[in-house]
Amino acid sequence: MAKEPARPEIPDNLLALQRAANAAQRAATARDYSPEAWRPWLDAAEAVQRAVSEHAAATAGVSRYELEMAVKAAARGAEEAS
Repeated sequence: MAKEPARPEIPDNLLALQRAANAAQRAATARDYSPEAWRPWLDAAEAVQRAVSEHAAATAGVSRYELEMAVKAAARGAEEAS
């Protein structure tokens, strides 16, 4: 049986950034579209991407993609549990 790859460690700051981006997305999509209403979500999503890329680049053996997916899954799981 194939061994499942280990999930990367998720720093608390990445989880917090993703949770903030998720909250900003919910707020933006709860009303009609306007660039002003969506700007906080877009800025938060950009901050997540930048932080994930920086962390992956600074951590040997960590795939940016795998880290991003793990952060998103962990943030979803934390939100569903609360």
